[in-house]
Amino acid sequence: MDKIFGNNVEKLKSEGGYITSSEIYNQPSVWRDTFKIVESKRDELKAFLNPILNKKDLKIIFTGAGTSGFIGDTVVPSIKKKLNLDVESLHTTDIVADPEAYLKKDIPTLLISFARSGNSPESVATIKLAEDLVDELYQIVITCNKDGKLAKNINPKTDKSIILPEESNDKGFAMTSSYTSMVLSSLMIFDLENLDNKKKDINKLFTIGEELLDDTEMIESISNSNFKKIVYLGAGAFYGLARESSLKLLELTQGDIVTKYDTPLGFRHGPKSIMDDQTLIVMYLSRDEYTRRYEIDLLKELYNPDSKYKVLAVSETYSEEVDDLSHYHIALNESELKLDKAYLAIDYVIVPQVISVLKSLGTGINPDNPSPDGSVNRVVKGVSIYPYNK
Repeated sequence: MDKIFGNNVEKLKSEGGYITSSEIYNQPSVWRDTFKIVESKRDELKAFLNPILNKKDLKIIFTGAGTSGFIGDTVVPSIKKKLNLDVESLHTTDIVADPEAYLKKDIPTLLISFARSGNSPESVATIKLAEDLVDELYQIVITCNKDGKLAKNINPKTDKSIILPEESNDKGFAMTSSYTSMVLSSLMIFDLENLDNKKKDINKLFTIGEELLDDTEMIESISNSNFKKIVYLGAGAFYGLARESSLKLLELTQGDIVTKYDTPLGFRHGPKSIMDDQTLIVMYLSRDEYTRRYEIDLLKELYNPDSKYKVLAVSETYSEEVDDLSHYHIALNESELKLDKAYLAIDYVIVPQVISVLKSLGTGINPDNPSPDGSVNRVVKGVSIYPYNK
């Protein structure tokens, strides 16, 4: 391959950006390996989860820091509806700051921890706090690093760990394939009974991702436009995706581009004030008919063919109405997949990932190391964890 996302590979290797670009581009291959890993553990995971999910008053917590926290934000709305249980996405940074607000002694708890490195101080501390505070605790660790503290400290006799492919342990600064692989694996874990029936559509999801990554002409054009602010909007699972999208651009441009995230309904309540002629608004559209009514209403409100600010709509399938209400429209497929909409996040996120790396390069920043002064690090530094006295 001579180019990735329109950029010369040799130039990226010599000047920076190749690691992040290639990790974004190679995601579908990592997803296929991730699928095989979870599929191979299906019986083991079912035997572990089934008795836990039948426990009275069970609480399920998905947790992580930064992007790892946004994984929970992405998958929880769908899993909560499917299980009809008390399911929450709680970031480790919140839990560590106020443990007893979230960890309850007398409530059986399944803690699902996400981590790329498995070495973030808050992630390690959250597990220790949960073990100390919760009488009946069960754990699943999903991580990209077999040598990280989370992977090494898990008790294999009582808890479960899922070590994702080595390629998911992104070497670049930003989490890309690690985010998508952990989203995929967590959705699969709570869909084990249906994997055989859904395998065809999951593989189609991977193929759609490959096709999108091989044809980024529109995304390149959008990235080259003169926007200085970007707003990502999504509801339900796509709200977590919007948070992740916003962080990617913020990280890779060192804050040079102003980023914001919200829900389509929430955007009107003050955050809409961010809009000006140098703003790009990205709307992640749901297939849910009820939710989509609100999204279409906002598109009608925002879209003006002559405006200098631009609207990009990302949807699963093509819609003439959406096409008429947006400056740019990216549709993934000809027909809806028979998958929960949260699965679409791994394809949708390709759009902001590519925008982020291209905007980073366009502003003269090396996306592989956007913070060379060490003020922000791949694995967070400078966090002191203090003893917690119950």
